[in-house]
Amino acid sequence: MRGFARFLTRDASSADDLVQDTIVKALAAQEQFQLGTSLKAWLFTIQRNTFYEQRRRLRREKEILDDIGQEPEVSADTSANDTVRDQVLDLSGLLWQLPDIFREALILVGAQELSYEEAAQICGVAVGTMKARVSRARLRLAELANPGAETVTA
Repeated sequence: MRGFARFLTRDASSADDLVQDTIVKALAAQEQFQLGTSLKAWLFTIQRNTFYEQRRRLRREKEILDDIGQEPEVSADTSANDTVRDQVLDLSGLLWQLPDIFREALILVGAQELSYEEAAQICGVAVGTMKARVSRARLRLAELANPGAETVTA
């Protein structure tokens, strides 16, 4: 859950808060969990919905602050000199260039190792749609990583 939260929030502290909020909500709604279904998919759905709810709330707060002439606080990112870390940051940067639905699909299926069915359930789409999103995300990521290279479409 923390890995998915890190990709959603792009901040370790915010990711930890999101995981905590998700667990609190899951415990409060545990009677809604249906036995025989995927607990992981259920938790990821709660986490995803919580993230988007918080994002909408933050956006609204920023609008209100802008209306009254105040600037919201922005957290500063730290940079690393390690080559491996730089490569991970490069990949992270490429991932954030993907449209939200493609990035989300790739993270759920690739990084979180969910099945297409579980990822589709979390996002509320058909399995075929999820497969198409993952495929398009991989193609787009390859294009972004190698801007001059030709990509082969199947």
